[in-house]
Amino acid sequence: MAEAPVIAIVDDDEAVRVATGSLVRSLGYTAETYSCARDFLRASAAREPACLITDVQMPGMTGVELQEALVAAGRRLPVIFVTAFPTESLRSRALAAGASGFLRKPCEGRAIIDCLERALRQRAAT
Repeated sequence: MAEAPVIAIVDDDEAVRVATGSLVRSLGYTAETYSCARDFLRASAAREPACLITDVQMPGMTGVELQEALVAAGRRLPVIFVTAFPTESLRSRALAAGASGFLRKPCEGRAIIDCLERALRQRAAT
């Protein structure tokens, strides 16, 4: 039996991490949660997740900086951004760097599910 895809969740807000992780697990995926981008980078080097859901505004390294670090390292996994502070310039920057989605917090579970399923379909097609 194939292992469930791993979905990484990076958010400095514990409540958001827990809720998003629960949603991801309810869909049959494995959720790995991280409180900051640097923890994710250290831990995920051994096993590439199928998709990354990340906050934008976080201390130390933003979600967009995390995406840029992944691209610079040759890691091309789908990234879905969630943010309470969406701006058009931030959205454009993230999408130009290859983001699979850009959602405004608080976001509906259905929006996350749709975005995640689309990202995983696109990844499977490549």
